[in-house]
Amino acid sequence: MLAHEKQILEYEKMLAKLKDQDKDKGLWSEDEIHKLEGKLHQLKAKVYAELTPWERVSICRHPARPRTIDYIRNMCDEFTEIFGDRLFRDDPSIIAGFAKIGGVKFMVIGQEKGCDTESRLQRNFGMPHPEGYRKAMRCMRLAEKFKLPVLSLLDTPGAYPGLAAEERGQGWAIAHNLLEMARLKTPIVILLIGEGCSGGALGMGIGDVIGMLEHSYYSVISPEGCASILWKDTSKNEVAAEALKMHVEDLLKLGIVDDKIDEPLGGAHHDTAQVYRSVKNYIVEQWNLLKGIPLEDLIERRYQKFRRIGKFIVEDKTPVL
Repeated sequence: MLAHEKQILEYEKMLAKLKDQDKDKGLWSEDEIHKLEGKLHQLKAKVYAELTPWERVSICRHPARPRTIDYIRNMCDEFTEIFGDRLFRDDPSIIAGFAKIGGVKFMVIGQEKGCDTESRLQRNFGMPHPEGYRKAMRCMRLAEKFKLPVLSLLDTPGAYPGLAAEERGQGWAIAHNLLEMARLKTPIVILLIGEGCSGGALGMGIGDVIGMLEHSYYSVISPEGCASILWKDTSKNEVAAEALKMHVEDLLKLGIVDDKIDEPLGGAHHDTAQVYRSVKNYIVEQWNLLKGIPLEDLIERRYQKFRRIGKFIVEDKTPVL
């Protein structure tokens, strides 16, 4: 249970208790029960409409939130996984392979965090090593070769920052992906399904269209990391979450993402089937829009899209005579 959902849970328990009592004693009429259910819906609508940026981060990190592997299992009619970067080893934090979604063949690449202690350790908590980014690029080149669109699912707290990753060229691997994705000759759809932190997300995030689930976030750094750098105090994570402007409404205004995909009331984990349908429809819809654009125009549009990101104001300091 998340902190902001405490009063909702208490009301649900009370309502369940009343319904249980009513089965035996008939104390409440159907109309009265219906009114109480209506008040519960109103309470949920009020709580979820007033979420703070930090509370939305907690929804994004909910352990039951759908992950890359869940989207693949529930959206793809077929999926054949590809392993390894052909240089060092396979990176389990990146899942990639040939897939069919809504009758359309895709190359699907995603960052996977794991769902329990064992799988999180295996997946390195969704923090890719250099070989993960190289595997992703290997699969993108295969997509280009076979003229398949690329779907990239982003959900990472960041690229792995350990010594071994740095020794194997973490920075170079991410930079190389940025360059190659910018000029890849096939449509690329990017979808933020959870956390999108720093270069770890951007290393798989250059595309023609960027969609974002309502409670996911996209930022140069996590709120805790920002607070520790700016204020030397990780308890200021709520302040940092507000200042970073990392949710979809702010990012749409800044032109960093293109589309918002609504989640069920309270987050994707409350109705995963609805989320899978919404995401699948969005992917197929974007493919239908992108497939008719000539490749040269597509690549130029992709380049210009990222050139436009970043707005600033220049103050005129010309002295007045």
